[in-house]
Amino acid sequence: MNPAARDKAASLRARFEAAGAAVIDPAILQPAETLLDLYGEDIRGRAYVTADPGRGEMMLRPDFTVPVVQAHMQGGAEPARYTYSGEVFRRQEADPDRNPEYLQVGFEIFDRIDPAAADAEVFAIFADALAGLPLRAVTGDIGVLMAAVGGLDASAARRAALLRHLWRPRRFRALLDRFSGKTRVPPARAKLLKARDPLDGAAPLVGKRSHDEIAARIETLRADAAQPPLSRDQVALVDAILAVRETAPFALARLRDIAVDMPALTPALDRLEARLDALAARGIDVEALDFEGSYGRTSMEYYDGFVFGFVSDARPDLPPAATGGRYDALTERLGDGQAIPAVGGVIRPDLILALEGGA
Repeated sequence: MNPAARDKAASLRARFEAAGAAVIDPAILQPAETLLDLYGEDIRGRAYVTADPGRGEMMLRPDFTVPVVQAHMQGGAEPARYTYSGEVFRRQEADPDRNPEYLQVGFEIFDRIDPAAADAEVFAIFADALAGLPLRAVTGDIGVLMAAVGGLDASAARRAALLRHLWRPRRFRALLDRFSGKTRVPPARAKLLKARDPLDGAAPLVGKRSHDEIAARIETLRADAAQPPLSRDQVALVDAILAVRETAPFALARLRDIAVDMPALTPALDRLEARLDALAARGIDVEALDFEGSYGRTSMEYYDGFVFGFVSDARPDLPPAATGGRYDALTERLGDGQAIPAVGGVIRPDLILALEGGA
C-alpha cells in the first residue's frame, strides 16, 4: 500500500478524532453469513470469501459500516461517534481491472436527538476535509424513494419486491413495467400459472428447492397475476422523482409539487427540508448543492435516507472520492431489538492523492 496514502489516512483519522470520534478497528475477516444476509448473494460476486475451520465461511471486509454497527449495538444503542481507517476488499463492477484492495477512512455518528443536524455534521466535516480539491458534491435521499414505493396503490407483496430491488435499477424498472402491465407475463409462465396442477408430470426435481417450496412460489406468482395493474399515473410519479436533477432548493420544490399527487412523500420531504436548513446553518451553500432523485441507488443497500458523494467531473474515470449516508434501519436489524439513528461516510485517501497530483 502506498505510504503516502497511509499518511493521508492517518491525517484524516486525526481530523475525525478531533471532532470527538473514538477510534474503532473492526477485524479484516468478517462472518460471511451476516453480510450475505444483508446484501444477498449479489455481494458474493464482488467480495472475497474464504473458509475458516472453526468459524465457517468468512469474508474479507467489503466495507466498514456493518462491523462498526455490530460492535456499537453489542455495547448498547447509546450516542457515539467513531472513526476508523484500513483496507477494504471489493471487486469493482464498473472497472474489473481497478485494484480491489484500497484504503478507507470513515466517520460515523449514532445519535437520536437531531438526525438532520447529524446529517449536516457528517457532510460538513467531509466537505471541509476535501476543500480545495476539484470535487463536486452530490446529494440524494433514498428515504424519498422508499416513501414513494410505500405510497403506491399496490399489494404489500409488490411494494416489498420494489423496495427489495430499489438498489438494482434494471430489476426495479422491470418490476414497474410488469406491475403496470407494460410488459406481459411470458407465455410459458402464463400457461404454468393457469394449469390445475403445474407440477403434474414434471421432471424429477433438480436443485435445492423442495416440491413444497416450488408450489408455494407458484401460488405467490398466481396471487400476483391476479392483482390489478399499477396505475400508469403512479409509475409516472415515481419516474418524475427519479428524474429530479436540480440544486437542492429547486429539487425540494419539484418534489413538493409531486407530493400533491403522492402525499406519502411529505414526511420524507419534511426531513429533507430540515436537513437543508441544518446544512445552511453549518455554512454549506445549499443554493449551489446538487440533488439527484436517483442518487445512491448503486451504493450499499443499507442506506435508507440522506446519501451523498464527492465526485470529480474532470476525472470521470475515478469513483467518488467520498461517499456516505444515513442507515437507521441497519442499527435495528443488527441491534437485537435496539435501534438508534445513524449516519456516516468514508473517504478514499488514494483518490485524494490522485486528485492532488492532477490539481
